[in-house]
Amino acid sequence: MKFVNRSGGQAKRENRKAGREAQNYARLTGYSVVLFIRGELKSVGRFTKRSLALQKDTRDNNLVSTIQIRYFYPQIINYIMKKIGLLSDTHSHLDPKIFDYFKDCDEIWHAGDIGQFEVVEKLEAFKPLKAVYGNIDDAKMRAEFPLDLRWDCEGMEVWMTHIGGYPGRYNKRVREGLKTNPPNLFICGHSHILKIMPDHKHDLLHINPGACGVHGFHKVKTIIRFSVVDAKIEDLEVIELGVRGRI
Repeated sequence: MKFVNRSGGQAKRENRKAGREAQNYARLTGYSVVLFIRGELKSVGRFTKRSLALQKDTRDNNLVSTIQIRYFYPQIINYIMKKIGLLSDTHSHLDPKIFDYFKDCDEIWHAGDIGQFEVVEKLEAFKPLKAVYGNIDDAKMRAEFPLDLRWDCEGMEVWMTHIGGYPGRYNKRVREGLKTNPPNLFICGHSHILKIMPDHKHDLLHINPGACGVHGFHKVKTIIRFSVVDAKIEDLEVIELGVRGRI
């Protein structure tokens, strides 16, 4: 029973199999937490803040959420988790508070209208960056980043683009893509309007993080932070950086 730390379809299948085995083992033994260190099964039981002693939990024989152990021991890998910082429409402005709010994130995702390339350089020096270009971005930015970015994040299929619309009001290009190949998570920017809403028709979650720059009509600068655990979003937070135009 072992998780593998690499990308690709085969790795996803191996990790899902390991997860199922871990859950079955937990149910059979009557313990509720399965712990992995560097991908290998180390112990099964209940975690406490004071020690690694295992205690049988007779109340719940299911696998406990990662939240219950990562608070005390973040260096221990339990199942598969990635922390994400999501932002959009910086328009060449990076609020210094972003670096504090995203300090524990594994990756930063930018949904376009980046502005000056200095924004990219600062973000890439801080954390691994995924980004798409927006309508205000120049030729250099468009050569560096795509219009659409699709990838797998811990078993969750993600599609990010700058101009996309929202459930019931997608633009034509996005609407056609959703018909043939809908993701689990659709991210866009452009409107400067914060939206987090389910799309029941396409069985996905739509997120627009709003705008965190100082240009535009938005009143409050916003960013979003969340975790991806076993192909699902957990701990989603909307963070207000302050009134637009004020630093």
